[in-house]
Amino acid sequence: MEIHNIPPVFDKDSRILILGSFPSVKSREAEFFYGHPQNRFWKVTSAVFGCETPLTVPEKRVFLLKNHIAVWDVIARCDIENSADSTIKNVVPNDLGIIL
Repeated sequence: MEIHNIPPVFDKDSRILILGSFPSVKSREAEFFYGHPQNRFWKVTSAVFGCETPLTVPEKRVFLLKNHIAVWDVIARCDIENSADSTIKNVVPNDLGIIL
């Protein structure tokens, strides 16, 4: 069983909540959301907000909070093969009440 190793990013000013399912292998290795270099999340969201694309984990965290974005995933633990959501089984959900 894989364990979600990334804490949620949010603060009292967060107004947008982006929920994923479970971090990819690359995200778990980077210990931050949307960590695969081919993932378009950071390029797209920075374009939406008219900002430069953050590259490091600290830059990404600042970007999210500056733009009032909270990010987390709905699954705390599960069985998963590589990064394929279609293989997710035996789900234990995260407590979303922490950030809501």
